[in-house]
Amino acid sequence: MRIGVPLEGGSFENRVGLTPAGVETLVQRGHQVYVETRAGLESGFHDEDYQKAGADLVFSAAEAWGRAEIVVRVGPILPQECDLIVAGQMVMGFQHFAVAPRKVIDTLVTKEVTAIAYETIERPEGSLPILMTMSMISGRIAAQVGARYLERPSGGKGILLSGVPGVPGAEVGILGAGVVGTNAVKSFLGLGAHVTILDISVDKLEKIDELFGGGATTMISNEYNIRKVVSFVDVLVGAVLIPGAPAPRLVSRDMVRGMRPKSVILDIAIDQGGCVETSHPTTHGDPIYVEEGIIHYCVPNIPAKVPRTSTYALTNSTLPLVQQIARLGLKEAVKANAALARGINFFRGHLVRQEIGTARNIQAEDLDSLLRG
Repeated sequence: MRIGVPLEGGSFENRVGLTPAGVETLVQRGHQVYVETRAGLESGFHDEDYQKAGADLVFSAAEAWGRAEIVVRVGPILPQECDLIVAGQMVMGFQHFAVAPRKVIDTLVTKEVTAIAYETIERPEGSLPILMTMSMISGRIAAQVGARYLERPSGGKGILLSGVPGVPGAEVGILGAGVVGTNAVKSFLGLGAHVTILDISVDKLEKIDELFGGGATTMISNEYNIRKVVSFVDVLVGAVLIPGAPAPRLVSRDMVRGMRPKSVILDIAIDQGGCVETSHPTTHGDPIYVEEGIIHYCVPNIPAKVPRTSTYALTNSTLPLVQQIARLGLKEAVKANAALARGINFFRGHLVRQEIGTARNIQAEDLDSLLRG
């Protein structure tokens, strides 16, 4: 099978779809891999590394897309990339179609594209194996980001996250006890902050309590408790997720107004629209803005801050799926892997995820019926 790995077109998206080791594995199994020049440079992988791995280097995005049956990328398809998509092609990556530009959705339908979204690949027990790797990284970076923007030169309050003997550390609130939230607890507690985490699931809060030996305060997530926590924290982390759907808006503008001046909001849910009313996407080049006197950090692709680590972790998770599809073809791969079936958002131009259909006012179809057709 012919596999394309283009240079990511997103702003400050430093990751790449496959490592050279991943490319070598595919080439050894008889597949052709076309890698756009400089695609891996920001992750520390040079064109020579891909050549040694057996890749065919191509010199434009048009070639990387145009020669491929499967395009393996990281970030969402961008409107300016729609003309590069080949009719009937398969595209794999983090897609976020619930909040994608309408032009992208229309292109997928018109060109009968099959789109696999890493963030909705879901095992039968509910875990999200590919999203989990990036969520772990985002959660662990959260403490680094929070600590930086509490510093006075960054516009913050001038608070040391850990405090010192006789001076308390920062108060941190985390909305959501999933993978991002759990790893954020780990990183903030590790730096000495006091952490309060909220979730609608008592089971998840029990796991947090057990995992961290009662070191984090746990609370049920409801409007009353959210408002209470938001009012006293120095750092608020939004870490909620509904797979494939827009993030719920849990923090209103009125709640933000009630925060202490120069507090910090890290809305990690911004790639799905954000869970704070005052949030809007930013970039690694211009990561923050101040609204209602509060510092907002709303970068959608946080793991791109550490692209080498992220690309290795991503390839570890995605390569088995790419191999399975390339070896068996999509229909047989779906039969063998129920998690992969959940990752298909569009099949030959037909939307097959109800959450996206609800968000975009499009009728979703049944994947099983389409596969049998």
